[in-house]
Amino acid sequence: MFGWLNYLVTLLVEKGFKMDVESAWGSSIHFFFYDTVKIIILLGLMVFAISYIRSYFPPERTKKILGKFSGITGNIIASLLGIVTPFCSCSSVPIFIGFVESGIPLSFTFSFLITSPIVNEAAFAVLLASFGWKIAVVYVITGVIVGIVGGIIIGKLHLEKEVEEYVYEKRNGTDYVQEMDAKDRLEFAWDNVKDIIHRVWLFLLIGIGIGALIHGYAPAELLSKYAGPDNPFAVLFAVIVGVPLYSNALGTIPIAEALIAKGVGIGTALSFMMATTALSLPEMILLRKVIKPKLIAAFLIITAIAIVIVGYLFNIWAPFLMA
Repeated sequence: MFGWLNYLVTLLVEKGFKMDVESAWGSSIHFFFYDTVKIIILLGLMVFAISYIRSYFPPERTKKILGKFSGITGNIIASLLGIVTPFCSCSSVPIFIGFVESGIPLSFTFSFLITSPIVNEAAFAVLLASFGWKIAVVYVITGVIVGIVGGIIIGKLHLEKEVEEYVYEKRNGTDYVQEMDAKDRLEFAWDNVKDIIHRVWLFLLIGIGIGALIHGYAPAELLSKYAGPDNPFAVLFAVIVGVPLYSNALGTIPIAEALIAKGVGIGTALSFMMATTALSLPEMILLRKVIKPKLIAAFLIITAIAIVIVGYLFNIWAPFLMA
């Protein structure tokens, strides 16, 4: 799909920067430009598509569906809903915001938010091709469980006061135009694309820049040294490294595959992947629009701890999964 972009960026590195794309710096520069353009294009297309669909199905309608469920059933439904939204964290946040503004319980909204970037059908397909059906299936199951458990815990903390006041005020108004023609829907979707990209572009560049440096300077060797099988804190280290970065599941799978090939435990590599996709700086900036720092901190800590636990369990299951 992006072969043309790879060709153009390769020309830029070799002809413009006079560097070999296989060198450390050349590889980093290629990664930076290629991923920046690719992510912005995909992010724009995904947000546009989501927003266009949302013009037909406002969060109020979803609220009615989730309103039929209570307790853990609602968390399960919300987490499963996250699976069928194949978008990165920054693309799922607008849906999350719509849920919060519509009055859907925080417990359910966070189950959706946690699962959505970690698990989707595209990631499952690539995992299946890269690691086999066992790892792919267990990854999906654990991703859903992380979302369900994380949402339940956040619900038990009763942090509704940590939602910005204006959100509750918006519930009594009409946030979405009830009747739109084709032109209105296109304008609605395009406005959302411009708004989201405007708010996250700087953090995207920072995250991609960090990823480019890691890519060019052998992240496999770095993590295999500090996150190898002999280090009892390997999973924790991988999650700490993964949290500040930004990517989607598809972008991190090749890194996870390279890490495992270098001797990093499967749980360690997949924890890095989960942390990178579920917890990112751009996502936190978007969330700050509707929730306060205390709730953001709770979300970060609870999700990170759940991912660490999953990572250690994956390492324990490794002999079975890799058989």
